Amino acid sequence: MSTTKTIQPDTAPASLETAKKLGLREEEYGKIQEYLGRVPNFTELSIYSAMWSEHCSYKNSIRLLKTLPRTGPKLLAEAGQENAGLVDIGDGWACAFKIESHNHPSAIEPFQGAATGVGGINRDIFTMGARPIAQLNSLRFGDITTDARARWHMRGVVKGIGSYGNAFGVPVLGGEVCFDPCYSTNPLVNAMSVGIVRTDKVISATSHGTGNPVFIVGSATGKDGIHGASFASKDMTDTSMDDLPAVQVGDPFMEKLLLEASLELAQTDAIIGMQDMGAAGITCSTSEMSAKGESGMDIHLDRVPTRQEGMRAWEILLSESQERMLVVVKKGREQEVQRIFEKWDLHCVDIGTVTNGNTLRYYMHGELVAEVPADSLVLGGGAPVYVREEREPASFKENQGFRTDQVPEPDDLNAVAYDLLASPNIASKRWVSEQYDTMVRTLNMSTNAPSDAGLVLLKEAGGNKALAVTVDCNGRYVHADPYIGAMIAVSEAARNIACSGGDPCGVTNCLNFGNPYDPEVYWQFANVIKGMGEACREFKTPVTGGNVSFYNQTVTDKGDLAVFPTPTIGMVGTLDDINKRMTLAFAEKGNLIYLIGTVTDDIACSEYLVRHHNVRRSPAPYFNLQDEHRVHVVVRALIKRGLISAAHDVSDGGLWTTLVEMAMPRSLGFDIVTDSEIRTDAFLFGEGQGRVVVALHPDSETGFLDLMATSRVPVMLLGHVTKGKLVVDDESFGFIDDAQDVYEEAIPSAMAEQ
Repeated sequence: MSTTKTIQPDTAPASLETAKKLGLREEEYGKIQEYLGRVPNFTELSIYSAMWSEHCSYKNSIRLLKTLPRTGPKLLAEAGQENAGLVDIGDGWACAFKIESHNHPSAIEPFQGAATGVGGINRDIFTMGARPIAQLNSLRFGDITTDARARWHMRGVVKGIGSYGNAFGVPVLGGEVCFDPCYSTNPLVNAMSVGIVRTDKVISATSHGTGNPVFIVGSATGKDGIHGASFASKDMTDTSMDDLPAVQVGDPFMEKLLLEASLELAQTDAIIGMQDMGAAGITCSTSEMSAKGESGMDIHLDRVPTRQEGMRAWEILLSESQERMLVVVKKGREQEVQRIFEKWDLHCVDIGTVTNGNTLRYYMHGELVAEVPADSLVLGGGAPVYVREEREPASFKENQGFRTDQVPEPDDLNAVAYDLLASPNIASKRWVSEQYDTMVRTLNMSTNAPSDAGLVLLKEAGGNKALAVTVDCNGRYVHADPYIGAMIAVSEAARNIACSGGDPCGVTNCLNFGNPYDPEVYWQFANVIKGMGEACREFKTPVTGGNVSFYNQTVTDKGDLAVFPTPTIGMVGTLDDINKRMTLAFAEKGNLIYLIGTVTDDIACSEYLVRHHNVRRSPAPYFNLQDEHRVHVVVRALIKRGLISAAHDVSDGGLWTTLVEMAMPRSLGFDIVTDSEIRTDAFLFGEGQGRVVVALHPDSETGFLDLMATSRVPVMLLGHVTKGKLVVDDESFGFIDDAQDVYEEAIPSAMAEQ
């Protein structure tokens, strides 16, 4: 009697309708059939759906991303080809660093969304054999003074970052928190990690060597995070909460074990390559490692340790369960590797082998459930690449029409000054930072002497070498003018490093935008890439990698609301001698205060213009890239020659905010005179770029002025440091204690609301 084999749904041919439900387009379904030479089954279609999602394939951005500067004298790994960027920091050491977003998960489950973002970015660092030594984050929320949802997002995100990062044991060295109604339903959670590794111990994310075993290590696999990459590649809607299973669940203690096991493994020569299982899980790791090593794999999914019984092949393949990695081991060294993971009480299971050729084969209980070419799945291989329509928004020309003289000067500058300090965008972020462990490992060098960039001592490297790290972006500037705004974001990061005494050496970016199929959004993206590339070339800071987060946009019955285009810049710099670091804090009464850089009659795009005058249409603030760079060069020279005692850049809130922030650490004050040819509100509150306030002892003034005279950079004496009184043009602006009370209480007061 003949028998007919039952075709399982997971291996049955899948239709175009199914492809569309999985987020694939009709032309993509056709392209998959071309690669396979047949109709894909459901499991294969699920694989392509994840790997060809925007989150994994960068199909709408890679063409433009390739125009960014990707080479430099200190670059050790080709941009985007490893788990993280890698730059040479001297003496046989390298710095691995990367920033990534976890926006969509954080929008619907803030705690776990943010926590797993921290876990994922740290894994990207230690899978390269580098020990994470610093974390940073860039956060955006709605208006916490009026929006309960924004407060809910902020509470959950900050708690998630703190809970995971504190338990994992890496200090948070810096970051930024910004607020605007455009982020109300789409908060941005960008996490950055920085680590160091010996240049001869770097582990690559590759696979080769026919017959070499493939191991999955770390946690067991569950159903959390399935189709997370696809979830991150679509707009938010009223039904997005239905996608809650797409949010992963993190375990920082498991990650700490995985870190130590991985670093112990890195000291051996027993492995070929290792990669974190982030977006798309096993699918992503097996395909990217195989494509890079020009090899294939046979993977047995039933061997994968799972947390739930009866998981189907496609669920195991696409799960984004945290704290897992894929390791390709040299044949014959299996027991050595297993002993390391057994020591740390972690799973270490042989799930397959490296094969000759380019084919990935996935088996379940001996049955072949999917067979796909590895290079057809990956970025730069067979994944689709699109050119989208661009259209300049009408608002751009409207912004350019703004003139400062259209806005009346306020009668009471004192009241405006204090109101600015109460703005959540300017006020102290201590409510956030005090939930983070900033002192674990005792390498943070900017706790008692705050600086514009975070400073971390490289104890492992010996001597006095340190890293300066920062994350920066003003989304309002970029929204006003994407080209100029992106250049400002790069320049502010470089300025922060320069003001701390460092030399910038590399950039990672996290590019947060709305829907790329919207021509106006894509115009913003294209101009941001142009501006970012120009600024990075000016500062000789190659872009080492990062990520693109599109679809930060909410579909409502009143139309679509996209976030401000927010290209967050993570930058790393080096200090050869930590003793040459610079603080932003005034040192003592009587020190002279100088302003370096060009002063303009400009209030465009400032917090003052938006908050006090309610003007939301204006161009980006004054900016000149070459002048900006000259300021950085002269500030670094002043620091290295020991001519100044404090340096702080002028940014959000303008000169007034800069001076208050310099005065607060030691409860000092200032007595300054404004420029009579510049509007006083513009002089105090304007946010024109390329300016730095420095303080110096009177004995250093001659040397200071001599150096400035040869620099071709404008400089202006503002006044002097006082014991605690704040004086502007002989008018009292109160005392530093008054200003500090307003500055410190604004966010705790807002967050006390339910």
